[in-house]
Amino acid sequence: MYTRKSFGLFLSYLLVLSVFVLGCQSNQNAAPGQADAPKNGEAAGAANQTVPELKIGLPSDAGPLNIYTGNIDYLTELVFDKLFSPSPYVEKPQPWLAESAQQLDDVTWVVKIRSGIKWHDGKPFTAEDVKFTYEYYRDGPANRHTHHVSEVPHISKIELDDPSTVRFTCAYACPTLERITFADLPILPKHIWENVQNPRKYTDLPIGTGPYKLVEYKADQYYKFEANKDYFMGSPIVDNLVMPVIKDPTAIFNALRAGEIDISARPVPAELEASFQNQANMKVVQTAPLSLIELKLNYEKAPFNQEAFRNAMSLAVDRQAITDTVLLGKGRPGLKGYPHPDSPWTNPNLSTPYDVEKAKAVMDELKLTDQNNDGVRETADGKALAFSLKVPSTEPAWIRAAEMLKEQYAKVGIKINVEVLDSGTMATVSQTRDFDLVIGTIGAHGVADPDQFVMSHRSSYLWNKKIPYPAMDELTKQWMAETSVDKRKEIAFKMQELFNKQPTSIVLYYPEEKFAYNAQKFDQWVESPGFGVINKFSLLPDGVKKAVAKE
Repeated sequence: MYTRKSFGLFLSYLLVLSVFVLGCQSNQNAAPGQADAPKNGEAAGAANQTVPELKIGLPSDAGPLNIYTGNIDYLTELVFDKLFSPSPYVEKPQPWLAESAQQLDDVTWVVKIRSGIKWHDGKPFTAEDVKFTYEYYRDGPANRHTHHVSEVPHISKIELDDPSTVRFTCAYACPTLERITFADLPILPKHIWENVQNPRKYTDLPIGTGPYKLVEYKADQYYKFEANKDYFMGSPIVDNLVMPVIKDPTAIFNALRAGEIDISARPVPAELEASFQNQANMKVVQTAPLSLIELKLNYEKAPFNQEAFRNAMSLAVDRQAITDTVLLGKGRPGLKGYPHPDSPWTNPNLSTPYDVEKAKAVMDELKLTDQNNDGVRETADGKALAFSLKVPSTEPAWIRAAEMLKEQYAKVGIKINVEVLDSGTMATVSQTRDFDLVIGTIGAHGVADPDQFVMSHRSSYLWNKKIPYPAMDELTKQWMAETSVDKRKEIAFKMQELFNKQPTSIVLYYPEEKFAYNAQKFDQWVESPGFGVINKFSLLPDGVKKAVAKE
């Protein structure tokens, strides 16, 4: 794996790259630094060699990459670019579509836009596209990105100082705009999206500035991408990407063994790891994903609406036992709680201990006792503490975790009924909030982005801003008023401590993600924090991936 280099070295590389490309205009289809095809027995995809095609198995379908209706970040990033890269999940994102960003005062930033970039349809990319995108996100329907403009933070005014400079004015202090917002929001082409009245009904294939064009999509079947040979950061080193959608876990790994795909976007489960390591053409690479598996509590229902009861629910969970049993020890127990401990924005001193006796004591204080000696506690009016725990049928590890939770909660007098549901039903459950408890996962945007942690307490994911939460509301008010990045981080740390004492999401474990791939076909995968190895930087020339990828 590569490490991030200083941006000065990065720019030096790009200068050399630009000279090389200009000197090779007679061969427009050659990638920068392209070497001869690998000989028999050599690993394919050595530095800057081009590979004609890679097949990547996808465990789910995100639709035609309309960010208003479906979003898988690593697919979106193939087509679209952001002002800064790679993401908000690193200490210092680097300029990408932007040349630079400068903070003028507590609420004002100016961004200089890079010139010479084109959209996939040949139209020039301009500062007008940036202005339009941010206004469209702010004023239109919500999507996974829009809160970074409309609420946390709230950018009240977007103006053009000149044809290449955009001025952003926030409604309240926005010290992390460069590191978070600019590194998260994909830029849309104004000449297309200004005519889209209802973005949720838009079904055309996307046009971006990114290294790949989506040229064909069949729902629940496959995606096909072609390299953007004119990409401003260098021509991709893989010409075509074919991504079949294989939702069944067994089927996707059988396809990998059979050579039908070259890598699976579904991480290899612990019990299959050795079988892939023993295949001569295969490699297994470990990543440190910014994701977690969580037990969500419906805080809108009693008794989960009680802070002390949520604390007892957390104390009763033996996260270490779940990790050891379900993951065979290949993962980390959720002893640091929420958000993810590897994020540069997370309090390093968080703790979520396992203490059965304390859990019992808390429920005793709440007058939740076993009145009829059947092993299940009841409320004062005699209602048993019996809850449904819903889990998707497509995740065997989560089902095993659910059964362990059933046993663990029985020890403190709580009865759990595990319901295994298909993915469609699970999606409805999440949308309607028709659940007591549910096991799910959340990725980097939810657990490594500090703005999203605040927003999750307003959007209903972790809390609903319409429901009073005085302690958290006061900290949020302080957070919004703070103008210093470091002092704002200190307030965020307090918010995280408060949350983990009375969580609405109990972290079970932080998964260890290992990806198996055919190293003879392509062996240039690099990790980008929050994206694993299947990311656009893996597919870009060597110098670019060194600049933005994780070692």
